[in-house]
Amino acid sequence: MATERDIAFPTLTPRQLEQLAVRGHQRAVRAGEILFREGDRDLGFFVVLEGAVEIVVHPREGEQQVTVHRPGQFTGDVDVMTGRSVVAMGRVLEDGRVLALDSEELRHAVDQIPDLGETLVKAFIMRRELLVGSGMVGVTIIGSRFSPESHRLRDFATRNLIPFKWLDLESDAQAEAILRELKVPASATPIVLGREGQFYSKPPLEQFARCAGLTVSLNEEHVYDVIVVGAGPAGLAASVYAASEGLDVLATEAEAAGGQAGTSSRIENYLGFPAGISGAELTRNALVQAQRFGARVTVPCRVRSLGLDGGDRIVTLMDGTRLRSRCVLVSSGVQYGRLEVPRFGDFEGAGIYYAATEMEARQCRGEDVVVVGGGNSAGQAIVFLAGQARRVDVLLRRDDLGARMSRYLVDRIEHLPNVTVHCGATVVGLEGNGRLAQVQARQGDELLRFDTSSLFLFIGATPNTEWLRGCVELDRHGFVVTGPALPPETAQSERWRAAGRAPFMLETNLPGVFAAGDVRSGSVKRCASAVGEGSMAVMFVHAHLARAPA
Repeated sequence: MATERDIAFPTLTPRQLEQLAVRGHQRAVRAGEILFREGDRDLGFFVVLEGAVEIVVHPREGEQQVTVHRPGQFTGDVDVMTGRSVVAMGRVLEDGRVLALDSEELRHAVDQIPDLGETLVKAFIMRRELLVGSGMVGVTIIGSRFSPESHRLRDFATRNLIPFKWLDLESDAQAEAILRELKVPASATPIVLGREGQFYSKPPLEQFARCAGLTVSLNEEHVYDVIVVGAGPAGLAASVYAASEGLDVLATEAEAAGGQAGTSSRIENYLGFPAGISGAELTRNALVQAQRFGARVTVPCRVRSLGLDGGDRIVTLMDGTRLRSRCVLVSSGVQYGRLEVPRFGDFEGAGIYYAATEMEARQCRGEDVVVVGGGNSAGQAIVFLAGQARRVDVLLRRDDLGARMSRYLVDRIEHLPNVTVHCGATVVGLEGNGRLAQVQARQGDELLRFDTSSLFLFIGATPNTEWLRGCVELDRHGFVVTGPALPPETAQSERWRAAGRAPFMLETNLPGVFAAGDVRSGSVKRCASAVGEGSMAVMFVHAHLARAPA
């Protein structure tokens, strides 16, 4: 069976090398020559034909070699597809020759040669996984594991595949030594150290993204075929299908691709994955797939408003940037529900979490945790956490765990010896000093007390549609109304008479503006249905563009 390293660093066959040779150009290289440096963008792709190329990184401890590519092997990871700044340097180790392809030539090769494309894409994904897990490259985050700001930065980096090294003030002597060296007080943490030695104290996500090379430059004069607002399952599916069908696609995402599904520890009822798949893996694969076909994805990118300007739809970002597009897909998802209890804000990110990923699970290993919620997301988290925590207490307002949860999850939870479900229980209080220490819940006349530093919430959500108010039709809960659910008079408006048609099934009251996924009124709140709606929306985008004046 192939190991992770075999997948990450394969040697191309003579046939694959021949297929690439007609698409790129060869050149001689000399030992010591730099093919690319950390921070370079759109660097392209190099195959070693003769000699050797080493990949090195430069953490604070000095230069470290990651690997050496020999004849038949190639450089790059997912950043070759994304256009993001690279996290390592490529340097010629021995005189020889390389075959060079730019990003567009590589994309065509991946599309046109399926077996080669599969080898390359799997290698790129596995390399990034190994880099993220190694702690060798990228940025360094120093802070307390109990700090909400630290958790926010680590969560952002993890979900966006940013390689980073985490130094915990509570347990890592190196963290304190670096702070003394930089003359930074503990009160100024978390800090982020960039590749060039620069550091930022409590940076906003936008600044952190720039430091990590995540941001994408945007051209206000360019007119896209479709702008996708939100890169959850619906937005990613739309980006994949639209880009693969030749449309010019830009996807914007406020925090991290994948949405709520991206934080799921394991999705077990998704078609085609009988053993289940983690939300992070599903998201990562979809993101690379979309970028492989040419979609541009920019994170973090928050949208302020939507409007019309002649035949274009105008998406205005929080920083004032005005992006133009012929169509817009609204897939901005939802925000997680919060508890209305005293001191709630004191513990967000410092004991209160909205996802149960590997990062959170490591923090509560061997401890007692509390989960609030009774839907599928809660069920998946309970099963996952039961394998990490000593005890899981589930607080459920209803009297039946199966009321909103799939039967397979209910059956599994009922057979977990370290899980206790408390029906008819609601959280009434939180205690702690700087971090969560106790959760108090009311169950009938009884007050329950749980000594825990980890409270996981899965209690519903509200749609991210504030940026759409006054522009598109929303239902009384704020979800986007589409197609047959629109008021009958919508199709009689001047705008629709000019379009010469009625709204499509996923179309809003604005022609060329569509909605898909959890944000849409009446949608089935499931990952698979969101993917289906995002894919279906592309068909309506094509239909709209075919009717629109050139």
